[in-house]
Amino acid sequence: MKKNDVKRQLSEAISACQAKKAEDITILELEKGSGAFTDYFVICSGTNPRQIQAISDEVEDRLEQSKLRPAHVEGYRQAEWVLLDYIDFVVHVFSEKSRRFYDLERLWKSAKRLQPADLARTKTRRAREPSKRRLRA
Repeated sequence: MKKNDVKRQLSEAISACQAKKAEDITILELEKGSGAFTDYFVICSGTNPRQIQAISDEVEDRLEQSKLRPAHVEGYRQAEWVLLDYIDFVVHVFSEKSRRFYDLERLWKSAKRLQPADLARTKTRRAREPSKRRLRA
């Protein structure tokens, strides 16, 4: 998938998290040579199981509108750590306690931390103006 498409989908997932009042949203861009199975992690927290499920549902619903469905979902029923695997990126929705315990940010400390605004800076190609050709005499 094109990098701009992935960033657009990441932005949509982050917007979904924000819409359901997810806390402490972190985006990690994983290094190519790190052995990671994906390119990005979106990590956030919910304050209770119902909110964690609501955040997960909103991410799925918004991305499904773009015809993107998770390849795998784990932890939804327990709602301590819900993992939504979209191949190019993974959304992790944690309870505060589980997030502190697993500490993915520390585990993947070599990853580049991004802000939601960084994803909005994807390059958009502008239509090129026709080049002016020199007329030869």
